[in-house]
Amino acid sequence: MTYTNIIFEVSEGIATITFNRPKALNALNGDLLDELNTALGEIASDEDIRVLVLTGSGEKSFVAGADITQLATFNTLQAKLFGEKGQAIISRLQELSIPVIAAVNGFALGGGSEMALACDFIYASENAMFGLPEINLGLIPGFGGTQRLPRLIGSNRAKEMIFTGKLIPASEAEKAGIVNRVLPQASLMEETLKTARTIAAKGKVSLRAAKQAINNGLNVDLSTGCRIEMDAFAICMASEDGREGTSAFLEKRKPEFKGELNK
Repeated sequence: MTYTNIIFEVSEGIATITFNRPKALNALNGDLLDELNTALGEIASDEDIRVLVLTGSGEKSFVAGADITQLATFNTLQAKLFGEKGQAIISRLQELSIPVIAAVNGFALGGGSEMALACDFIYASENAMFGLPEINLGLIPGFGGTQRLPRLIGSNRAKEMIFTGKLIPASEAEKAGIVNRVLPQASLMEETLKTARTIAAKGKVSLRAAKQAINNGLNVDLSTGCRIEMDAFAICMASEDGREGTSAFLEKRKPEFKGELNK
């Protein structure tokens, strides 16, 4: 498919989606969300893709939120449908079986922060800014921000950010636990892709099992979570990658993971 609002590339088992509306600071509109949804479908159906990286075009913005010029035209029903679309697509991103890394290269505001929060972890450039400033427009976050941010940093910190609409720099986001690493702008993608390559070299079955065990375990008590982990562990042991990994260790060689989920 030809995309106009995103750039979709695949190399070395790593897919990269670049939000590409630079004149609008990569703001989210209906067309961009539709293209993102299509690209996520391509990724989900491609067994050779092991990691997804999200970033924004240019050096100013990852995603500067929803496109206000479009939002301002919505009636109640249209606003609800737009919110439902955004939530569904961002949830689809979070539920991908492969690891997803956000390389936040500038503003990640509103829907941009919500998009990044749905990724498995975030690397940010030194000039990146995070925030949920919808309150300044008489609105609240609508793409999952009121739910994902408190789960990540706690309700008190999340309430402060959402109630005040304040923006925080990457360094503060790192201290709060939103961002894993802060990097110079010039090396952000290089370092992100280095981590992506490290992950892509692992067994796809074990990556999928680890992600599902962590995500599903967050919603249950510890005992249930440990049972989820044990079931996932057993599946890994029975997989082709599990047998390859243990054999390679005993034979003192580097494992060659095939990444097939159906064996």
